[in-house]
Amino acid sequence: MQQKFKILLLVAMVISSISFAQNSKITVPDIPGFYTLKGDFHMHTVFSDGHVWPTFRVKEALRDDLDVISLIEHIDYEGFPDLIDKDYNQSYEIASKAAANKGLIIIRGVEISPRVAPYHHNALFLEDANILPTAYMKSGKAEFVMKDSITHDQLMGPFLAAKKQNAFVVYNHPSWSWWDKKDTVLFTAFHQELLDRDILAGVEVVNSGNYNVIAHKMAMEHDLAMLCNTDEHYDNHPRYKDSHRPMTLVFAKEKSGAGVEEALFAKRTALYFGDYVVARKSEAEALFKASLEVYVERKLRKAEPLMVVNFVNNSDIPFQTTITAEYDIEGYPLGQVKISPHDTTKVILKAVWKYPEETRIKATVENVLVSPDAGLTTEFILSTEGKK
Repeated sequence: MQQKFKILLLVAMVISSISFAQNSKITVPDIPGFYTLKGDFHMHTVFSDGHVWPTFRVKEALRDDLDVISLIEHIDYEGFPDLIDKDYNQSYEIASKAAANKGLIIIRGVEISPRVAPYHHNALFLEDANILPTAYMKSGKAEFVMKDSITHDQLMGPFLAAKKQNAFVVYNHPSWSWWDKKDTVLFTAFHQELLDRDILAGVEVVNSGNYNVIAHKMAMEHDLAMLCNTDEHYDNHPRYKDSHRPMTLVFAKEKSGAGVEEALFAKRTALYFGDYVVARKSEAEALFKASLEVYVERKLRKAEPLMVVNFVNNSDIPFQTTITAEYDIEGYPLGQVKISPHDTTKVILKAVWKYPEETRIKATVENVLVSPDAGLTTEFILSTEGKK
């Protein structure tokens, strides 16, 4: 068995050297009063059902310009029971050592994952991941077999243990198809009990880049923090090589584990996946405006007075907007303006005739969702005296 473990370790170390040739700098601004930390709070390693070593996750996160990660091992499943001793603190400890002095925050956590209600949940900021009970399981060694008869107390057990450690508990990927199709209620009585007991604090609205409208509605209805994670089991590079990895943007008072914890419990997050952002309005508006520098220039085209509104996007996020103004907008039918990343988008206002001291620009940002059915609406009040 020792020889098999050495082989497994060697393979994991070889894999850990793959696809780290280029680092990806992700430019997302801080917002007033807070640091914007880029995070992924749901990944797996060989210590449960993942296929990479914890040090790989650290290198991967540094390559992808993350600030904080959590390696979430299933407490009820061991992928390599003959090779690796059951210890759900190990991936955290190995990753923490590898991340030392590299500016990457590691959060200790686990995944509680019965295939019946309440289904899968992450528990973050644990002190000891090994003391959460799994009395609902019959076998979790290279297989997942629950007991034939499971009690409510057995299912509640790991959640109560997590609460004793003041964990931040997240409902993962609601509505996965392999769950009991007879149970069509996704926010169940069990979830309501978790909410009433002050245990459930968040919901995973985006998993592996897939937006879940049901989860978004849950977050709004039950006032839950929203998260966006990869739920990665392998190397994520092939999946996101043409874009960026999905991430939770955490608006923290300080760059520390305690700062991340405070922000998550305060629900100060945004979800960044593909070209989309999902957030509550306060965070969405702050992020949008922090990404842009907006100023007006007065121009004359022959004798025609114009105002040129400059949208300077200093972030990596492209913004699909519909804008309206007090004057006619030239060249953008229906005011549909794409504000490209790291570029200046100029919008000409015409039929001005007389320059005002200030002008208002109203914008709906179609790819920044503040609810399941609405984009961000905001406005800029701009001086027309020139760039400030």
